[in-house]
Amino acid sequence: MILPADSLLKYDNPVLVSKNTDKKSPKARPLKVSPQPPPVSGPVPPPPKPKSPSAEALKQQTEEILNAILPPREWMENNQRWVQQVSSTPCTRMDVVHLQEQLDLKLQQRQARETSICPVRRELYSQCFDELIRQVTINCAERGLLLLRVRDEIRMTIAAYQTLYQSSVAFGIRKALQAEQGKSDMEQRISDLENEKRDLERQVNEQKAKCEAIERRETERRQVEEKKHTEEIQFLKRTNQQLKAQLEGIIAPKK
Repeated sequence: MILPADSLLKYDNPVLVSKNTDKKSPKARPLKVSPQPPPVSGPVPPPPKPKSPSAEALKQQTEEILNAILPPREWMENNQRWVQQVSSTPCTRMDVVHLQEQLDLKLQQRQARETSICPVRRELYSQCFDELIRQVTINCAERGLLLLRVRDEIRMTIAAYQTLYQSSVAFGIRKALQAEQGKSDMEQRISDLENEKRDLERQVNEQKAKCEAIERRETERRQVEEKKHTEEIQFLKRTNQQLKAQLEGIIAPKK
């Protein structure tokens, strides 16, 4: 059993449309046989005046416009299909006051948020606006059709904003995923560069150690070479002194 939800929009009493595949018109009513009037012996009374066809046509046109603007709602109950049309009863000032009270009451009962985006608040105000369109259409169909255009424009604008919001959310999610993927790639690259940096630092330390070892070895070799060179110079000086003394000893006696 699917029952229609309670709405601020005013409806007529539901009408049974079908029962066990028997189709009935929403406006169908059981036929009543009117009793035959007793025969009148006196003069025949004049026929009653027919109702104004313009008023009936106007009412029918108003109901058609209401059904076009605010379609009837249908539901199934115990294998029976029920239809409930929008009420075509003219409204009064008390109806508007009651509508405002019902709106405030439903906002409080359903705990609608007063600010920011709230689907509950939007639904209730949409129902209230539909009820106002119904009330205005009964008095002036043209004004009701104009309000219908305003309502459709508002809904189209909201739908466009929803589409824009959804596309922006999807774009943000894609960018976030791309950033997350880029972050992972960047973290991997940072790790690789840090490993490469450690390898290069190790190679630098090895080259520094080799360079220091070569410098120490070269310094020791240079010191050894300098010492050897100094000893050779000393030896040559002593040899030169000895040879010079021998030469002077040889030359001196001949004088």
